[in-house]
Amino acid sequence: MGDVPVDGRAGIDAVLVECLIRTQFPQWGDLLVSPVPADGWDNRTYRLGADMSVRLPTAAAYAPAVAKESVWLPRLAPMLPVAIPTVLAVGAPDYGYAFSWSVRDWLPGDTADRAAIGDMTEFAADVAEFICALQRCDIGGAPLAGAHSFYRGSHPAQYDEQTRRCLQVLAERVEVRRATEVWESALAAEWTGTPVWFHGDIAAGNLLVAEGKLTAVIDFGTCGIGDPACDLVLAWTMLSADSRATFRRVLAHDDDTWTRARGWALWKALLTLIEAPDHDHEITSLRIIDEVLTDDL
Repeated sequence: MGDVPVDGRAGIDAVLVECLIRTQFPQWGDLLVSPVPADGWDNRTYRLGADMSVRLPTAAAYAPAVAKESVWLPRLAPMLPVAIPTVLAVGAPDYGYAFSWSVRDWLPGDTADRAAIGDMTEFAADVAEFICALQRCDIGGAPLAGAHSFYRGSHPAQYDEQTRRCLQVLAERVEVRRATEVWESALAAEWTGTPVWFHGDIAAGNLLVAEGKLTAVIDFGTCGIGDPACDLVLAWTMLSADSRATFRRVLAHDDDTWTRARGWALWKALLTLIEAPDHDHEITSLRIIDEVLTDDL
């Protein structure tokens, strides 16, 4: 065993990744390890050579995703209209790092940016078609929504206490009366459907584009089967006006599902606003909240 100390995100760096690769996958030991420009929070990602990446969970709560993705991504990939990650190898804890980790193929493209997408309506339709295809995938033996998905795929009522606490803290920054109405309508919207596959985090950072077109969807760490509402939040986080209408038309869910989805979007935006690490995140959260509160569905 190695002796590189690891303390959450701060302990994961290129040196650790180089040690893990050389020890466990020596066939790739000579490849350059480099940080990616846009990294996530649940996992740290490093580029490995030109064609691969290394993904390491940052905490115990995110670690179960490694095994889940290794099992399910190969089964889902043939049924989906754009690329998703291919897991090439799974590594073991070592050098003071406590979790399993994975080596994947490197998917080309840039994270989705409204400024770089020429036709947002076409983009919205492409993402909606991906979600529809995912929802048609066989659910036999698939993981039911729960702690592993941070309750995506469950009812947003799982976060009722947290949402109401956020509204108290943000009483002077958001329109609490309207936000409470939106949240309570989400709580009242029941889900009685058959479980379907959900991604769990359909967000700009997990959608890759090239020349303005959707080319891949990444980060299935919160995937599972359950209520599809959690996958519809892009309607408010990235889309607006015509593109949102197209997104809704292609997906064709009932009003209650969209009402729960709006609740999911509100919960996350409120929480992010409280925890916003910088001004850009703050501005983004306020914009999303405004989109949510002004949309009457």
